[in-house]
Amino acid sequence: MNARGSASTVRQDRPDRRGSRRGQWQTAADVLGQVARQPGITRAAVARELRLSTSSATEVTARLRELELLTETPAPSQGRGRPTTVLRPHPRGPLVLALDLRQGNWRSAVVSLDGVLHDQQSKRHRSRRAQSALATLEQTVVSAQEQYGDRLLAVTLAVAGTVRDDQLMQAPTLGWGQVDLSPVTAGTGLPLLTGNDATLSGVAEARTGAAAGARTALHLIVEVGLGGTLILDGIPASGATGAGGEYGHIPFGDRARRCPCGARGCWDLEIDGRALAMQLGDPEPDDPYAYAETVLQRLPDEAATRAVGKVADALGFGIAGLVNAHDPDVVTLGGLAIPLRAAASDAFDRAYSDGLMTFHRRTPPPVLDSAHSDDGALRGAAAIGLDHITTEDALAAWSDARS
Repeated sequence: MNARGSASTVRQDRPDRRGSRRGQWQTAADVLGQVARQPGITRAAVARELRLSTSSATEVTARLRELELLTETPAPSQGRGRPTTVLRPHPRGPLVLALDLRQGNWRSAVVSLDGVLHDQQSKRHRSRRAQSALATLEQTVVSAQEQYGDRLLAVTLAVAGTVRDDQLMQAPTLGWGQVDLSPVTAGTGLPLLTGNDATLSGVAEARTGAAAGARTALHLIVEVGLGGTLILDGIPASGATGAGGEYGHIPFGDRARRCPCGARGCWDLEIDGRALAMQLGDPEPDDPYAYAETVLQRLPDEAATRAVGKVADALGFGIAGLVNAHDPDVVTLGGLAIPLRAAASDAFDRAYSDGLMTFHRRTPPPVLDSAHSDDGALRGAAAIGLDHITTEDALAAWSDARS
């Protein structure tokens, strides 16, 4: 599901550790996973989370220091008791470059092993043509590799469109058809991991955001259209080909309306700036996101209030349908879904309740604002990049390179 109109789920499965040096690197990979989920975690807390003995935790962290993966610094004093340490990325440790390709701009960040975003950039596209946008991202990758050398191990790319592997299948809001994304890392030798922006935002919420700790979480974003993903134990449900979860293109809307995706009756057309324009009798806006923000600023104008109420109703009713289908522990909302719901909370709540099956209505899953609304896609891209460089095989390769 694409936060900017089209939708797809990143093909992101749990790292396959079979056949790798399991005994040697499994615990190290698990420790690094805890560091990514809880930046600044103490060694004692890691031991508790992973059920390690004190001696085992000491041994593995010593090995990670030796390999220039982690450092340890004293934790803030908690009064009496044995002092403990905070685990942080080594200053010469591995990095990921995360990219987020949006409708009007692109963003980048260098990511350390604790998931912290460094050297962030945000720039508008010089041209909306695919060749120009990808060339700009390629230069960003080349510059990062020149700066960080062999510490940079992977590039991840969140895209506002339907993605399969390194192919963008369609991106209506970008005006692109099928596009090969592999030129982004051409000539660098770095692996490129790609995923839909809304899907990756869901990954960020499940790992470190409002859905952290939930076994089943539904994440939805409204920007240009609606996107999202179903997260199962921290992993997005990708479908047979990696394009699962096209929530914005479920036919919850008017079948007389044709969506840019090619289907009729898409929910997309009922819940963003295009829907608001239709309710207000305005022509379809060139920038539905900016138009929606303008309408929200007009509240409590009577016509704007009525239009926002209609959209909030469509949003709440559709979410109820997805809750009936997926039975999530929690639903998280990002983008324009947050102010739209807040501006017409009665309409949203009524529609959400009315659409739920009776047993769900008794104890409905909470609908929460996302914690990473603005940079969720970038953080999700960072997360899958860290997954990639902290598998047991990846850690073994890092060790071999330093032997």
